[in-house]
Amino acid sequence: MDVMRIEGGNALRGRVRTGGAKNAVLPIFAATLLTDEPVVIQRVPDLSDIRFMADLLRELGAEVTDQGGGTWRIHAREVGHVAPYELVRKMRASVCLLGPLVGRCRQAKVSLPGGCVIGPRPIDLHLKGLERLGCRNSIRRGYVEVNASGLAGNHLYLGGRHGPTVTGTANIVMAAVLAPGVTRIESAACEPEVVDLCRLLQAMGADIEGVGSHYLKITGVDRLHGCEHTVLPDRIEAGTLLLAGAITGGEVTVEGVVPGHMRALLDKMEEARIAVEADPDAGTITVHGSREERRAVEVITLPHPGFPTDLQAQMLATLALTSGISIITERIYPNRFMHVPELLRMGADISMEGPSAVVNGRPALYGAPVMASDLRASAALVLAGLAAEGETWVQRIYHLDRGYERLESKLATLGAKIERLPDSEMPSEFKEE
Repeated sequence: MDVMRIEGGNALRGRVRTGGAKNAVLPIFAATLLTDEPVVIQRVPDLSDIRFMADLLRELGAEVTDQGGGTWRIHAREVGHVAPYELVRKMRASVCLLGPLVGRCRQAKVSLPGGCVIGPRPIDLHLKGLERLGCRNSIRRGYVEVNASGLAGNHLYLGGRHGPTVTGTANIVMAAVLAPGVTRIESAACEPEVVDLCRLLQAMGADIEGVGSHYLKITGVDRLHGCEHTVLPDRIEAGTLLLAGAITGGEVTVEGVVPGHMRALLDKMEEARIAVEADPDAGTITVHGSREERRAVEVITLPHPGFPTDLQAQMLATLALTSGISIITERIYPNRFMHVPELLRMGADISMEGPSAVVNGRPALYGAPVMASDLRASAALVLAGLAAEGETWVQRIYHLDRGYERLESKLATLGAKIERLPDSEMPSEFKEE
């Protein structure tokens, strides 16, 4: 198992390019099961989650080929309908196989993915939506079993207690594109990753109206065909890199981005007096300036176009070094504050009040051995280490590999003193027991 060693204190400077969006690739890979023709996906990042999904597709009978350079070819001539626990348990997002299996096979048996450190993520809205499309669902021995012999379009509502469901919307859309009749989805998620999935499906021959809005109209077609598709840029990786520049007081330009996908983050950075400059035509965003004039802000995570929950931890780390009292409220995953105890080890002043973190900004953080608990918490600890005085060791960085392609290499090109090492090189007194 690897660890990350970081020597903090360097202001990051330079240009760096973001890759394709992991949160878009996973449902896009699943959607390739909807046709018996080849689909070629470009700008696919090299991540463990992508490889897990590829293994699942192979298990279901698809031919999956990594052609190199971020290009994958998937050909699902024949498709099985059972996604087993031993593969599904590795990645919660594999539940997005439900929709395409229902659409293509008219039946599905997908293992429930189980719990998650950032809190429960039930699939009740997924099942509610499938029931509205005429499916009969049951849960037996840890598997969701769906009989979709009566699949047909219908009018349904996908809103939940924390807003629209992103993966649920993806599942229902993928089931509906091959369902006879017309499906109307109210309170659909409108995240850029959902839009990208719909663009792929349209390229495959699906009839979808209202893409990018909370209301989708889908007219079912008899079959879909193959296509080529380029994945949109990863707005979460881009935001993480921008905040890396901000937390170190440096000047970083992130290339290959869509600034319009990141309005909530850019607005909050400007409110905190973090200077940012977006160039939509060039596809770049630059962050620059010192940390001295920054001010505390209030952040609330919300469904798109609100502030993304996947940038909450990184923003919290940045505000830990911003003078004043900042408040971050988590409205998507209430338990998503596992990074807070680790930041406290580095000298941060943070207290929890229900779903909110109250952050009393400090002038400095200090290097320490810390433990990553999930993907975005890992990124937050890396960012804190970049700005901290002294040496930080981040353990369990396999979480990072789920969502960031060669993050340490990209940060190193910006001047970070960071390296990935085998845990055998970590001082024994720092290792977890």
